[in-house]
Amino acid sequence: METKSQRKESGLLRFVCLLDEHFEKVFLVAGLFASFTLLTVQVIYRYVIVKMGMSASISWVEELARFLFIWISYLAVPMAIKKDSMVKIDVIYGMLSDRRKATNNLIVDILMGVMAGILYYEGTGMISLQMVNPSLTAGLKIPYMIPYLILPVGFGLTVIRVIQDFIRRMKECSILQAAEAFAVVLVVFLPVIFKLRLPVALWMFGYFLVFVLLSVPIAFSLGLAAVMTILGANVLPLGYTANIAFNGINSVPIMAIPFFIVAGNLMGAGGLSRRLLTVADEMFGRFPGGLALATIATCVVFAAMSGSGPATVAAIGGLTIPTMIEKGYDKKFAAVIVACAGAIGVLIPPSNPFVIYAISSSTSIGKVFMAGIVPGLMIAVGLAIITVWLAVKNGWKGENTQFSWKRLGTQIWDAKWAMFVPVLILGGIYCGIFTPTEAAAVAAFYGLIVGVFIYKEITIPELYECFVESCVTSSTVIVLMGMAAILCNIMTLQKIPVIVARFITSISDNKFVILMLINMMLLITGTFMEAAAAIVVLVPILLPVVTMLGVDPVHFGVIMTMNLAIGFLTPPVGVNLFVASGLIKTPIKDMIRTLLLPLVSMIVVLLLVTYIPIFSLWLPGMMK
Repeated sequence: METKSQRKESGLLRFVCLLDEHFEKVFLVAGLFASFTLLTVQVIYRYVIVKMGMSASISWVEELARFLFIWISYLAVPMAIKKDSMVKIDVIYGMLSDRRKATNNLIVDILMGVMAGILYYEGTGMISLQMVNPSLTAGLKIPYMIPYLILPVGFGLTVIRVIQDFIRRMKECSILQAAEAFAVVLVVFLPVIFKLRLPVALWMFGYFLVFVLLSVPIAFSLGLAAVMTILGANVLPLGYTANIAFNGINSVPIMAIPFFIVAGNLMGAGGLSRRLLTVADEMFGRFPGGLALATIATCVVFAAMSGSGPATVAAIGGLTIPTMIEKGYDKKFAAVIVACAGAIGVLIPPSNPFVIYAISSSTSIGKVFMAGIVPGLMIAVGLAIITVWLAVKNGWKGENTQFSWKRLGTQIWDAKWAMFVPVLILGGIYCGIFTPTEAAAVAAFYGLIVGVFIYKEITIPELYECFVESCVTSSTVIVLMGMAAILCNIMTLQKIPVIVARFITSISDNKFVILMLINMMLLITGTFMEAAAAIVVLVPILLPVVTMLGVDPVHFGVIMTMNLAIGFLTPPVGVNLFVASGLIKTPIKDMIRTLLLPLVSMIVVLLLVTYIPIFSLWLPGMMK
């Protein structure tokens, strides 16, 4: 029987464990909800309140939403580390023995701790400067010290989570393995310690390659490469790292990323994807391969809600793959067609990779969104043709039911709230009602209202976890952009993009040859690097090359994103393929042969879009 003292200790321990589990989560949920709600209120105020004659200023709303976004982005990093969900390249890691993997994990923890520790230290320096020379924000009129606090708070928590992870991993390792890990880190730092005289480009790309091969998350690899370059080549004061880490994501357009992610998650959990599938199945279900055709059509529409390939695969595949298998479809084909159709999610707007590209290239988000529509539909048509051909060949017949306009009308009416989402987002953007970021916020708020109050399929605990998961998912992209901003500043100062552009154009001055080489490079890059990472790393290098050749930046954005969308299907990264293979419990290697034909069709569309710009520039041209 427990004594009073033991019960007290037990209760305290449970409280500490609960605090450890949910400390960041509470702030993430509150911050995400507040930020997209604030921007929704801003839209309502602009078009409703002002028209009623009330004109009190709310200029502070967007600024508050932006600061909340920065806070939740960096507060989610410790959660991402705890969940081990940071984007990384683990090709080499996968080849290691279990012992070497354990040692490598310790190395990664040490390096992440070093980077987080530097940003924590430099962040406290920014706070100290603000205490001596305070400045006020433009809208809220609060000391800048308050938003800047996220750097020591966020990265201080990151250090704590890294230490916790290191201690947990040490329980499975020996002292010798820990010594090996510290020895490797010391060797990696030797060029900086001995102040070797190396070209700046070698510092940057050499260290980035080393860290990536060590399976350090790409965001931390970018940050560490920048820090090593600063320390080794003295190109910038180290204190700039914290300043750029904050201001690199202090941008309204970037805020669209977490809002589109949470909107997609809410709509998937709220039953919108299931209702869309019902409508698509009624329209295409009687044709050969009808359910697969309905799956492709649903992915196209869901893409206009989520902006994410893996989210589309998970939401639609979970509904259609079991049904396709039950109706006699080959299970590998069922998974592959969902994975391929899910890639359309980054081409049909809204698209998170398009947002990242537009920000990285200083291009109009609206124009890049419009540019992706026709190529996305072309991929859908290509996949549909292959589906029908394989269905006829393999006897995958459609539903033996009579088409009914009345039944279709009933199903469309039931799915009206889901079908209105693309109209809301795209119509709002292109009619000038709201910006892409405001569209994302409105979509998130709309998904919340529909899922919780209209369809009533999202419970409060599910909503809580949906918000947390959305914050963690988006933070892996946001922190990557913040760290890339540090490296991009160094590259710009050293004129590295110009040097690379001159080198590539020295190989050939033929636009078609250069575009083919870039396509090949991007297809290879997509096999081992996640799309967001590839965009923030490669856009500053490749964009000057193609603009010198007369390629429209909007057109190049589509080319780049299509290449990286194909990368969603090609191991070792192949996130869409991983999600789909998990749904059918089949190893990826067993799906490769089935993948080849759909993959070829996507590459054919890529080549058409690359060399016939009108496919991607026609709709943006109508915006002029």
